[in-house]
Amino acid sequence: ADVTGKWTLQAQGADITLTFKVDGTTLTGTVDNSQAGPTDIKDGKVNGDDISFHVVRKMGETEMKIVWKGKIAGDEIKFARQMQGGNADEIIAKRVK
Repeated sequence: ADVTGKWTLQAQGADITLTFKVDGTTLTGTVDNSQAGPTDIKDGKVNGDDISFHVVRKMGETEMKIVWKGKIAGDEIKFARQMQGGNADEIIAKRVK
């Protein structure tokens, strides 16, 4: 599945824009959160309709790793997003046309 481009979603009161670029199975790009600002995607992979990556956010003096794993279905990606030591939340990103 080709996920190149922009995707949007809302989670915990924040508007989030995902910008993806795919080269083979390697995924790069950014996660831009309206509350926390943009950050680069790390260890991004696309394999068939599976997508995964993580980002690192600073919360005060602490760095927090947030892992995103999703299934691509047309113009939607259903993600399970999990912060270190926390429960995963399910969120759906929609492709920006």
